[in-house]
Amino acid sequence: MKKHLTLAASAMLAVLVCQPAFAGVLYSEDFDVDNTANWTVNTGPTDGIADFFYDYSAIGVPAAPGSAGTVGLKMTANNTDGVFGGLSVSPTGESFAGDYQLSFNMWQNYVGPIGPGGSGTTQVSYAAIGTSGSSVNYPGVIDSALFATTLDGGSASDVRVYSPDATGSYAAGANYFAGKNGSDAYYNQFGSEAAPGDQLTLFPGQTGTTDSGETSFAWREVTIDVVGGVATWTIDGLPMGTIDTNGLTLGLGGSNILFGHSDTNSSTSSDPNNSLLNVTLIDNVLVTSIPEPSSLLLLSLSGVALLRRRR
Repeated sequence: MKKHLTLAASAMLAVLVCQPAFAGVLYSEDFDVDNTANWTVNTGPTDGIADFFYDYSAIGVPAAPGSAGTVGLKMTANNTDGVFGGLSVSPTGESFAGDYQLSFNMWQNYVGPIGPGGSGTTQVSYAAIGTSGSSVNYPGVIDSALFATTLDGGSASDVRVYSPDATGSYAAGANYFAGKNGSDAYYNQFGSEAAPGDQLTLFPGQTGTTDSGETSFAWREVTIDVVGGVATWTIDGLPMGTIDTNGLTLGLGGSNILFGHSDTNSSTSSDPNNSLLNVTLIDNVLVTSIPEPSSLLLLSLSGVALLRRRR
């Protein structure tokens, strides 16, 4: 019997060693309840809108994967002022340390025609770790490890990595400029997305499909894994970029997270629906710890040792 117990314990150990440790939930927000008061909005020199209880079915966007409804965070910027800038939002008072993962669903939308884009559609959606949570972040004004993609793929830099030191690497490869452009073959899994039927009905100008490499007009699963101070960004499982925060000369502003939206230039869209359609939508925000596998291994070894002592 004791032999069987030892064998069973050894088998259990083998299974546990091969399995990842369970992650603990550090923070979550599904926006199904109006928690606007729990968020800090930091705005730059231009107009910006952050709506934490926005029903995105109003522009014909379907529910995010796993969502019970169609309410989420909406962000848009520079629709009236004609000034380069953006906004960022952070959960008030939150702080994350050690190894953890930030995950969320993102939908990027822009004024059609889809593909070439309409008026003023080259804007960026972004998320970051390591911010103070009290300072605005947008391209050129950064206190975080920030990762961004353009709405319409209309920039030479559609995939962007920012930090206070302006350092980082692109998963697309060594060719720096090609690695940042959505037309690079590395990003071919994105593209050929049309506006939802409901959006096309509401806004007949939303015709066409996204070009290869564009991440808009689909719910994307975005993650930023922070392990040993190295932040790794993925979209739908595809590695996009990395920032090693350990070697930053200027350092990070804090330990909070952020989401943001910015224009890439000072001109505004002339389309009357710009504030409705040139937007970033965020849903199902989750921050979980990434435990060290060794912790589970040590627990398992202790169990085996206890069984052996009882022999």
